[in-house]
Amino acid sequence: MGSVLSYLVDNWLYISSLLSDKWIYNFIINLLGYGILIVPGYFLVKRLQKLPKVETGQGPIYSILRLFALGQPPDLIPSSGQSAEATSSKSSSYVYSVKLVICIIGLQASYLTWGVLQERIMTKVYDGDRFTDSQFLVFINRVLALLVAFLYVSFTRQPRHVAPGYKYSFSSISNILSSWCQYEALKYVSFPTQVLAKSAKVIPVMLMGKLVSGRTYPIHEYVTALILSAGVSLFLLSSNEPGQRQTTETTISGIIILIGYMSFDSFTSNWQSSLFNTYKMKPLQMMLGVNFFSSTFTMTSMLFRGTLATNISFFFAHSDFIYHSVILSICSAVGQLFIFYTIEQFGPLIFTLIMTTRQAISILISCIVYGHTLDLQAIVGVGVVFIALFLRAYLNQRAKQLKQQKAKELAEQEGPEKA
Repeated sequence: MGSVLSYLVDNWLYISSLLSDKWIYNFIINLLGYGILIVPGYFLVKRLQKLPKVETGQGPIYSILRLFALGQPPDLIPSSGQSAEATSSKSSSYVYSVKLVICIIGLQASYLTWGVLQERIMTKVYDGDRFTDSQFLVFINRVLALLVAFLYVSFTRQPRHVAPGYKYSFSSISNILSSWCQYEALKYVSFPTQVLAKSAKVIPVMLMGKLVSGRTYPIHEYVTALILSAGVSLFLLSSNEPGQRQTTETTISGIIILIGYMSFDSFTSNWQSSLFNTYKMKPLQMMLGVNFFSSTFTMTSMLFRGTLATNISFFFAHSDFIYHSVILSICSAVGQLFIFYTIEQFGPLIFTLIMTTRQAISILISCIVYGHTLDLQAIVGVGVVFIALFLRAYLNQRAKQLKQQKAKELAEQEGPEKA
């Protein structure tokens, strides 16, 4: 037994290289790499929470420990919100329209470019070499997003940070796993398949909402979820592209990875929603906290696997890869800023419609740029999915308006009674 363990230790890098093309192996190794920080971090947080001096101690070290393990009491002075700015902006239809156009262009340009580069990096070669480590791509994305969030938070007025820092690690883990699955899936499925699967993530979001937050949903949510499922099923069961081998199209591995992506991404959104509701932080504070942990986790994982040096060598050996990966990361970071601003200024309905349109356009661009072909059944499946998405957005807005109208009528009825 000892000799076997000795052999495994001595030949760890060699064995790792042999199995590096197996996604499930890479997935497990990534988790083990995160565990190097998660396990001691768990015991550290528990220990710090039991030490009275952490709560009462003075000085920068105690402040950092308190921020990490306990959080801080909310600021008694309300931060200057942007409601007045938003109101004045909406009073001018011209300014409102200009802002909306800027948001549409920003979101479309950021994420359409991001989608094209994502497929280029993960499916094509660079000077005869193929890039294979999705973890390194996640790492680059998160480091740049961390830098953007840090600069924004440093130079803008933000409310007092209240949440314990360690709570960002939960959504950080699920976020980097969902991103890893998203990139890794392109080794097994086409980009249009990936986009359609992502469009149907409302289904696991609803399931996670039930499990994580105990939410209930109106009947139209379940109906549109079923329509989405039907559309995605039509697409996935359509025939493969002519001349394409099954191993590079929709495979069992690809479907499993996409399910993983949707599950992890659904947990991320629900956990972050819970943090927003509990601690009332600003979106860029969330972006800073999550990307700090994500950068740390991904770098530790690559050090554990022994792939960081190899990835850095690949990065500097291929100028096109440097250009593509940096632009990809910039688009991802800038896109996050446009997401937060669009939702804050125009609400989730407008944002959903913009992003749904973006998904449809991204499939079209991918088919043109990379030569994907869709048969009639696949086209019908795509159509059903996007009809369901627009229908869902409309019904959600309609339900919200009816709820507000009923609340207004109830308030008007109670007014005369009190008088």
